[in-house]
Amino acid sequence: MRFRDEGRTVGDATWGTAPLRRAFAILMLMPALADGAQAQPADCRVGQKPAQVAELMFGRNVGARTAVSESQWGRFVDREIMARFPEGLTVYTTAGQWRDRASNKIMREPSKVVQIVLPGHDDDMTRLNEIAETYKARFKQQSVITIVRPACVSF
Repeated sequence: MRFRDEGRTVGDATWGTAPLRRAFAILMLMPALADGAQAQPADCRVGQKPAQVAELMFGRNVGARTAVSESQWGRFVDREIMARFPEGLTVYTTAGQWRDRASNKIMREPSKVVQIVLPGHDDDMTRLNEIAETYKARFKQQSVITIVRPACVSF
């Protein structure tokens, strides 16, 4: 049996099981899709606990010169990052690179990566964003990469 609306066929009265299976699958996926922005908890081993780890990647050049000295970097870590995450962090000295879209050239610069085991406060992301925005404004940077991922940690 088919439904008609003003002479047009608009639906089937006998569905079969395929549409029901699709509808069921969609309903089952909806909670996972709704929480897509949230990191999934890690399945941790004995002695470890699930946590979120943040990595912030800071370039140090402005144009072709190193604009953020080691002493400026040290002050920034102490005053901006440790002030917001006093429990501790790890800093790596690295080399970053990317393709400049305007010139199509590979650009390289000295960089720093900061790794923080987040304490699990409601404002963790706000504090990370404040760090990134402060760095960009103070040192005339276009971006600070922020990655947050689930991890298993022990201390």
